[in-house]
Amino acid sequence: MKFYPGEIYHVYNRGNIRQRIFFERRNYSFFLRKMDILLTPYCNFLAWCLMPNHFHWLIQIKEKEELESFIFSEDGSLIELNKSIGVLLRSYTRAINVAFKYKGSLFKQGTHSKNVNRGLTIRDNYALVCFLYIHQNPIKANLAANFRDWEFSSYRNYAGLNSFSKICNKDLAGDLLDLPTTDSGFEKFSNRTLPDYYQDYIF
Repeated sequence: MKFYPGEIYHVYNRGNIRQRIFFERRNYSFFLRKMDILLTPYCNFLAWCLMPNHFHWLIQIKEKEELESFIFSEDGSLIELNKSIGVLLRSYTRAINVAFKYKGSLFKQGTHSKNVNRGLTIRDNYALVCFLYIHQNPIKANLAANFRDWEFSSYRNYAGLNSFSKICNKDLAGDLLDLPTTDSGFEKFSNRTLPDYYQDYIF
């Protein structure tokens, strides 16, 4: 994966052979703490969702002046974020294997990323489409009746509810995506219908 300063990316992975990656509430909490410690030095989280067998992140890579002490490749991409994602997934896998006496790979080989830093309207604003998609994921998977019922996503933080994690940079996301500023407005906004073909823009 190549990550460039200032750009926005949809990052996702799932369990190997679609197996579960989160088994207990504390697993979600542990993974989120790892996200905060290992990834926020390099990126701002705009949205996230942890599902039983996969995860989604919407991140913006920090600007180059914020990353002066880090290493870039010859093409200007940030090397350390790739390494930190690998450390996160490996350390989480080790913890799960120890806790549940499993062996082998937990995640599918090769985390995916898609640059969604293009577009200005809902029709072609890939970052906004991705933001909505990530929060709608538990509903589409029939894991929750409404957004607020799934605690393992950033929706609750944006909607002014008790949040499992406040890792997201809400002010930045609000500016970049022109998000509603009221809780009721955000809830209505989050229910916007996304035609299936929009997924082509974010995967």
